[in-house]
Amino acid sequence: MAELSKYQQTIVRGYYANLDTALLQRLGERVTDLYLAEGKKRAKLWDGIVTALAKLGVPQSRIDQLRASDDARRLAALVQELHGKE
Repeated sequence: MAELSKYQQTIVRGYYANLDTALLQRLGERVTDLYLAEGKKRAKLWDGIVTALAKLGVPQSRIDQLRASDDARRLAALVQELHGKE
C-alpha cells in the first residue's frame, strides 16, 4: 500500500477524530426517516441504524431491544443520550 502524504494523513486523522459526531448526526437524520418509513424501507433503515449504534459502542442487548420495539421515539431518546455524552 502506498504511503500517504502529510495532507492525506491529516484528512484521515480528522475523519477518525470526528467519526462519533458524524455517526450521531446521521442517526439523528435516520430517526426522522424512521418516523416516515414503512415496510421494507423501514427494515433497511433499521439495518443501518443497528450498524451505526454498534460502531458507537452501544451494548448489543440495548440495540436488540430497540430493534425489537421498532419505536423511533426510543431511538430518538438514545440519540439524545449519546449527544449528552459527547
